[in-house]
Amino acid sequence: MKYLNILIFFLFLSSTVTLTRSNPPPSGGGDGKHFVLVHGACLGAWSWYKLSTLLRSVGHRVTALDMAGAGIDPREAEDLRSFSEYVQPLTDFMAKLPAEEKVILVGHSQGGLCISKAMEDFPDKISVAVFVVAAMPGPSLNASFLLEQFRKRIDFGPDTRYTFGNGPKSPPTTLTFGPLFSATKLFDRSPKQDLTLGNTLMRQTHLFVGRQWSKDLPLTTQRYGSVKRVFVVSEKDKVIKKSFQQWVIKRNPPTDVVEVRGSDHMVMISKPFDLFNKLSHIARRYS
Repeated sequence: MKYLNILIFFLFLSSTVTLTRSNPPPSGGGDGKHFVLVHGACLGAWSWYKLSTLLRSVGHRVTALDMAGAGIDPREAEDLRSFSEYVQPLTDFMAKLPAEEKVILVGHSQGGLCISKAMEDFPDKISVAVFVVAAMPGPSLNASFLLEQFRKRIDFGPDTRYTFGNGPKSPPTTLTFGPLFSATKLFDRSPKQDLTLGNTLMRQTHLFVGRQWSKDLPLTTQRYGSVKRVFVVSEKDKVIKKSFQQWVIKRNPPTDVVEVRGSDHMVMISKPFDLFNKLSHIARRYS
């Protein structure tokens, strides 16, 4: 039933949203940039449907990817064994880009970890990386410590669901955000129909342990550090609160910081036009 709901939704939006393929800019749009969008935990390429439409409407190319076990990707989160496996759809896509092509990487929430790996692996193919209220590790801020600090500050609520693939006495291996958490923390400033959409399409995400981050996400000043970074602050986010966003920015300073006012954690859903305007400015400035 879950996959049937997802299929029906994507058939409905197929005229406006492309999941894992990029589309050519409309006729006459000679200055279009190529945006690659990476979703957060429990979400999928579908979460970018508003922003994708806006970017394409002015001639940009957009590729919104499903990470492994997310969206309509056929894999199950429980079966993933490493972060490298989770982010493989992005690294495969980047590897196939022509050597002369540069893209604008945009990561939301957990997607910041994914684009960080792409920055380390493919720095010459990225004009700028945009962290939309996203995890932003770096050479001096490793991912395991960053996630540890985040988990100390977030209450996932009573209805977030966990699975224990390594047994009940071991840490959980996956989580799925519950409807109450979605309504009060994720989509609390978003349209109600988007909350319904999110609850319908939500899938579990794998919880990788600290030692996996050290192995799968080593970031260097020479490669990761050579890519320009912009952090997008979400003013009213209740998942990654503004104070923690500022904590991350202070410990891993990006090239630039911009803010979307009045947005919840789902910035691309609650304030799509504002985020579109920020990204348009970033594209003009850095690519």
